[in-house]
Amino acid sequence: MQSSTASARPRTASTGRNVVVVGTQWGDEGKGKVVDWLTDHASGVVRFQGGHNAGHTLVINGKKTALQLIPSGIMRDGVACYIGNGVVVDPAHLLLEIERLEAAGLNVRSRLFISESCPLILPFHVEVDKARELLRESSGNGKIGTTGKGIGPAYEDKVARRALRVQDLKHPERFAKKLHELLELHNFALTGYLNGTALEFQPIYDNAMKAAQQIVPMLADVGVRLHETNIKGGSILFEGAQGTLLDIDHGTYPYVTSSNCVAGNAAAGSGVGPDKLHYILGITKAYTTRVGSGPFPTELDWEAPGTVGYHLSTVGQERGTVTGRARRCGWLDAAALKRSVLINGISGLCITKLDVLDGLDEIKVCTGYQLNGQRVDILPLDADEIIACEPIYESFPGWEGTTFGITEWDKLPANARAYLERVQGFIGAPIDMVSTGPDRDHTILLRHPYKDDVL
Repeated sequence: MQSSTASARPRTASTGRNVVVVGTQWGDEGKGKVVDWLTDHASGVVRFQGGHNAGHTLVINGKKTALQLIPSGIMRDGVACYIGNGVVVDPAHLLLEIERLEAAGLNVRSRLFISESCPLILPFHVEVDKARELLRESSGNGKIGTTGKGIGPAYEDKVARRALRVQDLKHPERFAKKLHELLELHNFALTGYLNGTALEFQPIYDNAMKAAQQIVPMLADVGVRLHETNIKGGSILFEGAQGTLLDIDHGTYPYVTSSNCVAGNAAAGSGVGPDKLHYILGITKAYTTRVGSGPFPTELDWEAPGTVGYHLSTVGQERGTVTGRARRCGWLDAAALKRSVLINGISGLCITKLDVLDGLDEIKVCTGYQLNGQRVDILPLDADEIIACEPIYESFPGWEGTTFGITEWDKLPANARAYLERVQGFIGAPIDMVSTGPDRDHTILLRHPYKDDVL
Protein backbone atom coordinates (compact mmCIF):
# COMPACT_ATOMS: atom_id res chain seq x y z
CA MET A 1 0.00 0.00 0.00
CA GLN A 2 1.29 3.43 -0.88
CA SER A 3 0.91 6.22 1.65
CA SER A 4 1.69 9.87 1.11
CA THR A 5 4.08 11.51 3.50
CA ALA A 6 2.43 13.99 5.85
CA SER A 7 3.85 17.48 5.87
CA ALA A 8 5.30 18.36 9.24
CA ARG A 9 5.38 21.93 10.49
CA PRO A 10 8.90 23.40 10.72
CA ARG A 11 10.67 22.56 13.94
CA THR A 12 14.16 23.22 15.18
CA ALA A 13 16.44 20.24 15.44
CA SER A 14 16.15 20.17 19.23
CA THR A 15 12.37 20.19 19.51
CA GLY A 16 10.28 17.06 19.83
CA ARG A 17 7.58 15.73 17.55
CA ASN A 18 4.01 15.60 18.77
CA VAL A 19 1.18 13.27 17.75
CA VAL A 20 -2.56 13.64 18.45
CA VAL A 21 -4.67 10.46 18.62
CA VAL A 22 -8.41 10.92 18.07
CA GLY A 23 -11.36 8.64 17.47
CA THR A 24 -13.05 9.16 14.10
CA GLN A 25 -16.35 7.40 14.85
CA TRP A 26 -18.58 7.31 17.95
CA GLY A 27 -15.77 6.31 20.29
CA ASP A 28 -14.60 2.83 21.33
CA GLU A 29 -12.29 2.59 18.30
CA GLY A 30 -9.36 1.13 20.23
CA LYS A 31 -7.46 4.35 20.96
CA GLY A 32 -6.00 3.06 24.22
CA LYS A 33 -4.02 0.27 22.58
CA VAL A 34 -2.66 2.61 19.91
CA VAL A 35 -1.68 5.25 22.46
CA ASP A 36 0.08 2.60 24.51
CA TRP A 37 1.92 1.35 21.42
CA LEU A 38 3.03 4.87 20.41
CA THR A 39 4.06 5.80 23.95
CA ASP A 40 7.28 3.89 23.40
CA HIS A 41 8.35 6.95 21.37
CA ALA A 42 6.97 9.66 23.68
CA SER A 43 8.21 11.46 26.76
CA GLY A 44 4.70 12.28 27.90
CA VAL A 45 1.03 11.47 27.26
CA VAL A 46 -1.76 14.04 27.69
CA ARG A 47 -5.51 13.68 28.17
CA PHE A 48 -7.08 16.91 26.91
CA GLN A 49 -10.87 16.49 27.22
CA GLY A 50 -13.66 14.41 28.70
CA GLY A 51 -13.66 12.76 32.08
CA HIS A 52 -14.08 9.28 33.52
CA ASN A 53 -16.94 8.71 31.09
CA ALA A 54 -14.21 7.60 28.68
CA GLY A 55 -12.75 4.11 28.85
CA HIS A 56 -9.58 2.76 27.27
CA THR A 57 -8.88 -0.96 27.49
CA LEU A 58 -5.29 -2.14 27.09
CA VAL A 59 -4.10 -5.73 26.69
CA ILE A 60 -0.42 -6.17 27.49
CA ASN A 61 1.09 -9.66 27.54
CA GLY A 62 -2.43 -11.05 27.68
CA LYS A 63 -3.43 -9.01 30.74
CA LYS A 64 -6.34 -6.58 30.37
CA THR A 65 -6.32 -3.15 32.06
CA ALA A 66 -9.16 -0.62 31.85
CA LEU A 67 -8.35 3.07 32.26
CA GLN A 68 -10.89 5.88 32.46
CA LEU A 69 -9.28 9.15 33.54
CA ILE A 70 -5.55 8.51 33.74
CA PRO A 71 -3.69 8.63 30.39
CA SER A 72 -2.84 5.29 28.80
CA GLY A 73 0.85 6.16 28.95
CA ILE A 74 0.80 5.21 32.62
CA MET A 75 1.39 1.61 31.51
CA ARG A 76 4.91 2.54 30.30
CA ASP A 77 7.62 3.06 32.91
CA GLY A 78 9.26 6.46 32.90
CA VAL A 79 6.59 8.21 30.81
CA ALA A 80 5.06 11.37 32.27
CA CYS A 81 1.25 11.55 32.20
CA TYR A 82 -0.71 14.78 32.11
CA ILE A 83 -4.37 15.60 32.72
CA GLY A 84 -4.97 18.83 30.84
CA ASN A 85 -7.28 21.72 31.68
CA GLY A 86 -9.91 20.47 29.20
CA VAL A 87 -10.62 17.44 31.40
CA VAL A 88 -13.25 17.39 34.16
CA VAL A 89 -11.98 15.57 37.25
CA ASP A 90 -13.91 13.59 39.84
CA PRO A 91 -11.52 13.54 42.84
CA ALA A 92 -12.95 10.36 44.31
CA HIS A 93 -12.72 8.45 41.05
CA LEU A 94 -9.22 9.76 40.33
CA LEU A 95 -7.90 8.46 43.63
CA LEU A 96 -9.63 5.10 43.21
CA GLU A 97 -8.05 4.69 39.78
CA ILE A 98 -4.63 5.63 41.15
CA GLU A 99 -4.98 3.12 44.00
CA ARG A 100 -6.04 0.37 41.61
CA LEU A 101 -3.03 0.96 39.37
CA GLU A 102 -0.68 1.15 42.34
CA ALA A 103 -2.06 -2.15 43.63
CA ALA A 104 -1.02 -3.61 40.27
CA GLY A 105 2.54 -2.44 40.91
CA LEU A 106 2.60 0.76 38.82
CA ASN A 107 4.34 3.95 39.89
CA VAL A 108 1.63 6.58 39.37
CA ARG A 109 1.90 9.62 41.66
CA SER A 110 5.43 10.61 40.70
CA ARG A 111 4.50 10.55 36.99
CA LEU A 112 1.00 12.07 37.01
CA PHE A 113 0.59 15.85 36.61
CA ILE A 114 -2.84 17.49 36.85
CA SER A 115 -3.71 20.93 35.56
CA GLU A 116 -4.88 23.31 38.25
CA SER A 117 -7.52 24.58 35.82
CA CYS A 118 -9.47 21.31 35.55
CA PRO A 119 -13.11 21.72 36.65
CA LEU A 120 -14.16 19.38 39.44
CA ILE A 121 -16.99 16.86 39.24
CA LEU A 122 -18.77 16.77 42.60
CA PRO A 123 -21.63 14.57 43.91
CA PHE A 124 -24.38 17.01 42.95
CA HIS A 125 -23.22 16.90 39.31
CA VAL A 126 -23.76 13.14 39.32
CA GLU A 127 -27.21 13.43 40.88
CA VAL A 128 -28.30 16.11 38.41
CA ASP A 129 -27.01 14.02 35.49
CA LYS A 130 -28.95 10.93 36.56
CA ALA A 131 -32.11 12.85 37.43
CA ARG A 132 -32.18 14.55 34.04
CA GLU A 133 -31.96 11.24 32.22
CA LEU A 134 -34.84 9.86 34.29
CA LEU A 135 -36.89 12.98 33.56
CA ARG A 136 -36.21 12.71 29.83
CA GLU A 137 -37.30 9.09 29.85
CA SER A 138 -40.47 9.69 31.90
CA SER A 139 -41.49 12.66 29.74
CA GLY A 140 -41.17 10.62 26.56
CA ASN A 141 -38.31 12.69 25.12
CA GLY A 142 -35.90 9.78 25.25
CA LYS A 143 -32.53 9.54 26.97
CA ILE A 144 -29.42 11.18 25.60
CA GLY A 145 -27.49 8.12 26.76
CA THR A 146 -25.06 9.73 29.22
CA THR A 147 -22.96 7.60 31.54
CA GLY A 148 -24.54 9.33 34.54
CA LYS A 149 -21.15 10.37 35.91
CA GLY A 150 -21.80 14.12 36.12
CA ILE A 151 -19.71 15.06 33.09
CA GLY A 152 -22.25 17.34 31.38
CA PRO A 153 -23.31 19.28 34.50
CA ALA A 154 -19.64 19.86 35.39
CA TYR A 155 -18.94 21.30 31.94
CA GLU A 156 -22.04 23.48 32.28
CA ASP A 157 -20.63 25.01 35.45
CA LYS A 158 -17.33 25.61 33.66
CA VAL A 159 -19.00 27.47 30.79
CA ALA A 160 -21.19 29.42 33.24
CA ARG A 161 -17.98 30.53 35.03
CA ARG A 162 -19.07 29.17 38.38
CA ALA A 163 -17.13 25.88 38.51
CA LEU A 164 -15.00 24.72 41.38
CA ARG A 165 -11.61 23.89 39.90
CA VAL A 166 -8.78 21.68 41.06
CA GLN A 167 -6.81 24.77 42.12
CA ASP A 168 -9.57 25.58 44.65
CA LEU A 169 -8.56 22.48 46.61
CA LYS A 170 -5.47 24.42 47.74
CA HIS A 171 -7.63 27.04 49.49
CA PRO A 172 -10.14 25.52 51.96
CA GLU A 173 -11.93 28.77 52.78
CA ARG A 174 -12.33 29.74 49.13
CA PHE A 175 -13.47 26.21 48.33
CA ALA A 176 -16.11 26.30 51.09
CA LYS A 177 -17.52 29.64 49.92
CA LYS A 178 -17.82 28.56 46.30
CA LEU A 179 -19.20 25.16 47.30
CA HIS A 180 -22.00 26.76 49.35
CA GLU A 181 -23.09 28.84 46.36
CA LEU A 182 -22.86 26.03 43.84
CA LEU A 183 -24.58 23.47 46.07
CA GLU A 184 -27.48 25.86 46.68
CA LEU A 185 -27.98 26.24 42.94
CA HIS A 186 -27.91 22.51 42.18
CA ASN A 187 -30.08 21.59 45.17
CA PHE A 188 -32.65 24.06 43.88
CA ALA A 189 -32.67 22.26 40.52
CA LEU A 190 -32.74 18.82 42.12
CA THR A 191 -35.66 19.49 44.44
CA GLY A 192 -37.58 22.08 42.46
CA TYR A 193 -37.51 20.53 39.00
CA LEU A 194 -35.80 17.13 38.80
CA ASN A 195 -37.74 15.34 41.57
CA GLY A 196 -34.46 14.63 43.36
CA THR A 197 -33.17 14.99 46.92
CA ALA A 198 -31.02 17.83 48.24
CA LEU A 199 -27.41 17.03 49.15
CA GLU A 200 -25.68 18.20 52.32
CA PHE A 201 -22.71 20.54 52.35
CA GLN A 202 -20.51 19.00 55.04
CA PRO A 203 -19.94 15.48 53.60
CA ILE A 204 -19.06 16.96 50.19
CA TYR A 205 -16.66 19.48 51.73
CA ASP A 206 -15.01 16.96 54.07
CA ASN A 207 -14.44 14.42 51.31
CA ALA A 208 -13.03 17.08 49.00
CA MET A 209 -10.57 18.30 51.63
CA LYS A 210 -9.51 14.73 52.34
CA ALA A 211 -8.93 14.13 48.64
CA ALA A 212 -7.03 17.43 48.40
CA GLN A 213 -4.26 16.07 50.61
CA GLN A 214 -3.40 13.53 47.92
CA ILE A 215 -4.27 15.52 44.79
CA VAL A 216 -2.58 18.87 45.50
CA PRO A 217 0.98 17.40 45.36
CA MET A 218 0.24 16.28 41.77
CA LEU A 219 -0.87 19.72 40.53
CA ALA A 220 1.19 21.37 37.79
CA ASP A 221 1.20 24.05 35.12
CA VAL A 222 0.69 21.47 32.39
CA GLY A 223 1.05 23.82 29.42
CA VAL A 224 4.44 25.08 30.64
CA ARG A 225 5.67 21.56 31.35
CA LEU A 226 4.69 20.37 27.87
CA HIS A 227 6.43 23.36 26.29
CA GLU A 228 9.61 22.74 28.27
CA THR A 229 9.58 19.03 27.42
CA ASN A 230 9.17 19.79 23.74
CA ILE A 231 11.98 22.34 23.43
CA LYS A 232 14.31 19.87 25.16
CA GLY A 233 13.60 17.34 22.41
CA GLY A 234 10.91 15.32 24.14
CA SER A 235 7.94 14.13 22.07
CA ILE A 236 4.35 14.37 23.33
CA LEU A 237 1.34 12.17 22.63
CA PHE A 238 -2.10 13.77 22.98
CA GLU A 239 -4.77 11.19 23.83
CA GLY A 240 -8.34 11.99 22.88
CA ALA A 241 -11.38 10.40 24.47
CA GLN A 242 -14.72 9.44 22.88
CA GLY A 243 -14.91 10.07 19.11
CA THR A 244 -15.34 12.85 16.57
CA LEU A 245 -19.02 12.06 15.94
CA LEU A 246 -19.69 12.62 19.65
CA ASP A 247 -18.08 16.08 19.63
CA ILE A 248 -20.32 18.72 21.22
CA ASP A 249 -20.04 20.96 18.13
CA HIS A 250 -19.43 18.56 15.27
CA GLY A 251 -21.18 15.37 16.36
CA THR A 252 -24.73 14.06 16.02
CA TYR A 253 -26.16 16.71 18.34
CA PRO A 254 -27.86 16.37 20.80
CA TYR A 255 -26.69 12.76 21.06
CA VAL A 256 -23.14 13.80 21.85
CA THR A 257 -20.75 14.17 24.75
CA SER A 258 -20.14 17.47 26.56
CA SER A 259 -16.66 18.30 25.27
CA ASN A 260 -14.76 18.82 22.03
CA CYS A 261 -13.26 15.49 21.00
CA VAL A 262 -11.59 16.74 17.82
CA ALA A 263 -7.85 17.15 17.27
CA GLY A 264 -7.90 20.96 17.43
CA ASN A 265 -8.93 20.80 21.07
CA ALA A 266 -5.65 19.09 21.97
CA ALA A 267 -4.14 22.58 22.00
CA ALA A 268 -6.87 24.39 23.94
CA GLY A 269 -7.39 21.45 26.32
CA SER A 270 -3.76 21.20 27.36
CA GLY A 271 -2.33 24.71 27.13
CA VAL A 272 -0.08 24.51 24.06
CA GLY A 273 -0.25 26.25 20.71
CA PRO A 274 -1.70 24.54 17.62
CA ASP A 275 1.74 24.73 16.00
CA LYS A 276 2.75 21.99 18.44
CA LEU A 277 0.36 19.48 16.82
CA HIS A 278 2.52 17.88 14.14
CA TYR A 279 0.65 14.70 13.15
CA ILE A 280 -3.02 13.73 13.63
CA LEU A 281 -3.70 10.00 13.83
CA GLY A 282 -7.35 9.00 13.42
CA ILE A 283 -8.44 5.68 14.90
CA THR A 284 -11.13 3.83 12.94
CA LYS A 285 -12.69 0.42 13.44
CA ALA A 286 -12.94 -1.82 10.38
CA TYR A 287 -16.70 -1.61 11.06
CA THR A 288 -18.78 0.84 13.12
CA THR A 289 -20.17 0.78 16.65
CA ARG A 290 -22.09 3.18 18.84
CA VAL A 291 -23.06 3.12 22.53
CA GLY A 292 -26.25 4.79 23.69
CA SER A 293 -28.86 6.74 21.76
CA GLY A 294 -28.56 8.62 18.51
CA PRO A 295 -28.68 8.12 14.72
CA PHE A 296 -26.59 5.33 13.19
CA PRO A 297 -27.17 4.91 9.43
CA THR A 298 -25.30 1.60 8.96
CA GLU A 299 -26.63 -0.14 12.09
CA LEU A 300 -27.38 -3.85 11.68
CA ASP A 301 -29.44 -6.26 13.76
CA TRP A 302 -26.73 -7.08 16.28
CA GLU A 303 -28.89 -8.98 18.77
CA ALA A 304 -30.15 -11.86 16.59
CA PRO A 305 -27.85 -14.92 16.50
CA GLY A 306 -26.70 -15.86 13.02
CA THR A 307 -26.69 -12.30 11.67
CA VAL A 308 -23.68 -10.26 10.60
CA GLY A 309 -24.42 -7.72 13.32
CA TYR A 310 -24.38 -10.46 15.93
CA HIS A 311 -21.04 -11.67 14.56
CA LEU A 312 -19.55 -8.17 14.93
CA SER A 313 -20.99 -7.81 18.44
CA THR A 314 -19.83 -11.17 19.78
CA VAL A 315 -16.52 -11.65 17.99
CA GLY A 316 -15.64 -8.01 18.63
CA GLN A 317 -16.70 -8.31 22.30
CA GLU A 318 -18.55 -5.04 21.88
CA ARG A 319 -19.41 -3.83 25.34
CA GLY A 320 -18.59 -0.39 26.76
CA THR A 321 -15.47 -0.16 28.92
CA VAL A 322 -17.07 2.26 31.39
CA THR A 323 -20.72 1.19 31.50
CA GLY A 324 -20.67 -2.39 30.24
CA ARG A 325 -23.50 -1.49 27.86
CA ALA A 326 -23.73 -3.44 24.61
CA ARG A 327 -22.48 -1.46 21.63
CA ARG A 328 -24.69 -1.17 18.58
CA CYS A 329 -22.89 -2.60 15.54
CA GLY A 330 -22.97 -1.96 11.80
CA TRP A 331 -20.95 -1.76 8.60
CA LEU A 332 -18.12 0.74 8.16
CA ASP A 333 -19.49 4.19 7.28
CA ALA A 334 -16.96 5.87 4.96
CA ALA A 335 -19.26 8.86 4.40
CA ALA A 336 -19.17 9.56 8.14
CA LEU A 337 -15.40 9.11 8.15
CA LYS A 338 -15.08 11.78 5.48
CA ARG A 339 -16.61 14.22 7.96
CA SER A 340 -14.07 13.19 10.61
CA VAL A 341 -11.12 13.47 8.24
CA LEU A 342 -12.24 16.99 7.31
CA ILE A 343 -12.78 18.18 10.89
CA ASN A 344 -9.57 16.76 12.36
CA GLY A 345 -7.15 17.33 9.52
CA ILE A 346 -6.18 13.66 9.69
CA SER A 347 -2.56 12.91 8.70
CA GLY A 348 -3.11 9.15 8.72
CA LEU A 349 -5.46 6.44 9.93
CA CYS A 350 -5.10 3.36 12.07
CA ILE A 351 -7.69 0.69 11.23
CA THR A 352 -8.47 -1.46 14.28
CA LYS A 353 -10.25 -4.78 14.80
CA LEU A 354 -9.68 -5.98 11.25
CA ASP A 355 -9.65 -9.53 12.59
CA VAL A 356 -13.35 -9.22 13.60
CA LEU A 357 -14.23 -9.34 9.88
CA ASP A 358 -12.50 -12.71 9.47
CA GLY A 359 -14.90 -15.40 8.28
CA LEU A 360 -17.53 -13.14 6.70
CA ASP A 361 -18.53 -14.07 3.13
CA GLU A 362 -19.36 -10.47 2.21
CA ILE A 363 -18.26 -7.13 3.64
CA LYS A 364 -20.01 -3.84 2.97
CA VAL A 365 -18.93 -0.22 3.22
CA CYS A 366 -21.29 2.76 3.17
CA THR A 367 -20.01 5.21 0.57
CA GLY A 368 -22.87 7.73 0.78
CA TYR A 369 -26.58 8.12 1.48
CA GLN A 370 -29.88 8.73 -0.24
CA LEU A 371 -31.46 11.75 1.42
CA ASN A 372 -34.63 13.39 0.12
CA GLY A 373 -34.15 11.81 -3.28
CA GLN A 374 -30.54 12.93 -3.68
CA ARG A 375 -27.18 11.30 -3.08
CA VAL A 376 -25.11 12.72 -0.22
CA ASP A 377 -21.43 11.75 0.02
CA ILE A 378 -20.65 13.06 3.53
CA LEU A 379 -22.47 12.70 6.85
CA PRO A 380 -25.00 15.56 7.33
CA LEU A 381 -24.76 17.80 10.38
CA ASP A 382 -28.45 17.61 11.36
CA ALA A 383 -29.39 14.56 13.46
CA ASP A 384 -32.90 14.38 11.96
CA GLU A 385 -31.41 14.34 8.47
CA ILE A 386 -29.01 11.57 9.51
CA ILE A 387 -31.95 9.51 10.74
CA ALA A 388 -33.56 9.93 7.31
CA CYS A 389 -30.40 8.82 5.46
CA GLU A 390 -30.51 5.52 3.56
CA PRO A 391 -26.98 4.13 3.26
CA ILE A 392 -25.53 3.31 -0.16
CA TYR A 393 -23.23 0.30 0.05
CA GLU A 394 -20.37 -1.12 -1.93
CA SER A 395 -19.76 -4.83 -1.37
CA PHE A 396 -16.48 -6.73 -1.10
CA PRO A 397 -15.72 -10.45 -0.92
CA GLY A 398 -14.58 -11.71 2.45
CA TRP A 399 -11.40 -13.69 2.99
CA GLU A 400 -10.36 -17.12 4.16
CA GLY A 401 -8.04 -17.64 7.07
CA THR A 402 -7.35 -15.24 9.92
CA THR A 403 -5.80 -11.81 10.14
CA PHE A 404 -5.42 -12.07 13.93
CA GLY A 405 -1.98 -11.12 15.16
CA ILE A 406 -0.49 -10.48 11.70
CA THR A 407 2.24 -7.84 11.81
CA GLU A 408 3.19 -7.53 8.11
CA TRP A 409 1.05 -6.04 5.35
CA ASP A 410 2.07 -8.61 2.72
CA LYS A 411 0.92 -11.46 4.98
CA LEU A 412 -2.69 -10.24 5.06
CA PRO A 413 -5.13 -12.15 2.82
CA ALA A 414 -5.38 -10.52 -0.62
CA ASN A 415 -9.06 -9.66 -0.12
CA ALA A 416 -8.28 -7.98 3.21
CA ARG A 417 -5.65 -5.81 1.54
CA ALA A 418 -8.06 -4.95 -1.28
CA TYR A 419 -10.74 -3.98 1.27
CA LEU A 420 -8.38 -1.64 3.14
CA GLU A 421 -7.04 -0.07 -0.04
CA ARG A 422 -10.57 0.66 -1.25
CA VAL A 423 -11.53 2.15 2.12
CA GLN A 424 -8.47 4.40 1.93
CA GLY A 425 -9.68 5.63 -1.42
CA PHE A 426 -13.17 6.36 -0.10
CA ILE A 427 -12.13 8.50 2.84
CA GLY A 428 -9.24 10.45 1.35
CA ALA A 429 -6.65 9.77 4.04
CA PRO A 430 -3.80 7.24 4.08
CA ILE A 431 -3.96 4.14 6.26
CA ASP A 432 -0.68 4.20 8.20
CA MET A 433 -1.38 1.46 10.75
CA VAL A 434 -3.57 -1.63 11.05
CA SER A 435 -4.42 -3.32 14.34
CA THR A 436 -5.02 -7.07 14.08
CA GLY A 437 -5.64 -7.91 17.72
CA PRO A 438 -5.89 -6.42 21.21
CA ASP A 439 -2.26 -6.84 22.30
CA ARG A 440 0.17 -3.96 21.76
CA ASP A 441 2.25 -6.15 19.42
CA HIS A 442 -0.66 -7.04 17.10
CA THR A 443 0.07 -4.12 14.78
CA ILE A 444 0.99 -3.59 11.13
CA LEU A 445 3.01 -0.40 10.63
CA LEU A 446 3.05 1.26 7.22
CA ARG A 447 4.18 4.74 8.24
CA HIS A 448 5.33 5.74 11.70
CA PRO A 449 3.53 8.80 13.12
CA TYR A 450 6.67 9.87 14.95
CA LYS A 451 9.01 9.41 12.01
CA ASP A 452 6.98 10.27 8.89
CA ASP A 453 8.69 7.52 6.94
CA VAL A 454 6.85 5.08 4.66
CA LEU A 455 7.88 1.53 5.54
